[in-house]
Amino acid sequence: MKENNENLIAQNKKARHDYFIKETFEAGIALTGTEIKSIRARRITLRDGYVQIIRGSAFLENVHINEYKQGNRYNHDPLRSRRLLLHKKEIRRLAKAQEERGITIVPLKVYLKHGFAKVLIGIGQGKKQYDKRETIKKRDQERELKRKYKI
Repeated sequence: MKENNENLIAQNKKARHDYFIKETFEAGIALTGTEIKSIRARRITLRDGYVQIIRGSAFLENVHINEYKQGNRYNHDPLRSRRLLLHKKEIRRLAKAQEERGITIVPLKVYLKHGFAKVLIGIGQGKKQYDKRETIKKRDQERELKRKYKI
């Protein structure tokens, strides 16, 4: 997926550290007016978020979108459930994955595409502590090589 970095709103770096991401999906988000304004102002946190499949619909849970400053009484609840816009086939694949033990569906990125907010969600399998240490070790080694050879 080719993506322009200036359209990137938020990224969940912790998800890639805590999970092996097997597969990714792009989904739209059903938002209210003040929510999209807050997202465009980059007032969103994905860190503790996850996706849950309920009765054939996908919902983005525990993602914090700050209230819009000028929203006054029309403001939204910052932690409310937000419906994800996916094809039925994709929802069935996510539901099947969610039933497996040790599998979690996590939001990876939120970005704007043609003016609409999109979320990149990934099917993740939890890493053990030694896997996390191995990942850090590899990353440090690659960084050292780049520094040494200035690639």
